[in-house]
Amino acid sequence: GDQSRTDGKDSAAAVPASAYYPVTLTNLDGSGYLSGDYAKVVTETGTPVYGSGPFNFTRDQDGFEQVMAYFWVTEAQKYIQSLGFGSELPPVNRRQQALKVSQYGIDNSYQNDQPDIIRLGKGGVDDAEDGEVIVHEYGHAVHNAQVPGFGTSLEAGSIGEAFGDYLALTVADSVARANGAPVRTPLPCLMDWDSTSYTSAPHCIRRTDTDKKYPQDVRGEVHADGEIWSRALWDIRQGLKDVRKADRIIINAQFRFAPDTTFAAAAQHTVDTAQVMYGAQAAATVKAAFVDRGILK
Repeated sequence: GDQSRTDGKDSAAAVPASAYYPVTLTNLDGSGYLSGDYAKVVTETGTPVYGSGPFNFTRDQDGFEQVMAYFWVTEAQKYIQSLGFGSELPPVNRRQQALKVSQYGIDNSYQNDQPDIIRLGKGGVDDAEDGEVIVHEYGHAVHNAQVPGFGTSLEAGSIGEAFGDYLALTVADSVARANGAPVRTPLPCLMDWDSTSYTSAPHCIRRTDTDKKYPQDVRGEVHADGEIWSRALWDIRQGLKDVRKADRIIINAQFRFAPDTTFAAAAQHTVDTAQVMYGAQAAATVKAAFVDRGILK
């Protein structure tokens, strides 16, 4: 949350010891490597992390990005399961996610469908140093697990980017609270650490609280247009006043989406899902969020 921090060419001194938090790596398979039920680091820059721990790395060490990738993907899946997916609701990407850490030699990351792998890049602040970048990319894997081939139209692609942002926000908030870290303010500002190299303070790659509306603010670029959808998701979260209820509705609705869905069709599926899960009042709150964005009438 300190907006004055910079990358400092990957310097350990650029981040104080007080900014680190010890966390527990769970669901490991006992091999000694970063391999477990929901995540596996398959290639990495530097020596693979191996042993029984503890893994007390600082950001200038390659092992830091490796344990970050394993931790955040595992925690994202555990959070989704905590919402009931895999018990009373269908499972969502409940499998081992392959991760290539800092193997993509530019400042960008992406999730690939076939084979299903997340590649985390480097440059400026290395992408795997920011948990929200990791979880955003995992959001694409979640969407593709729910709807194979999701994102074949501009609006579907925009929804995919928006959901990745929203999942990053909600998982990061949950993890911060669970580990005694300060909850970042403002919460709707995403990936502020990763974006220090190319944004002005306050550093945000994107936000979930812009006032963009459909169709007048459509720009034809999935990240920009995704801010229309992510604002609706943020308003659902705020309007329901129950984060877990909002997240259950948002994720469960995605099973109904088509690979090339429109904003309007996906919004109506989300309203219908709220109606089935929680009744008319929740459905009205969800619909109001999409009406405010100009997506529904």
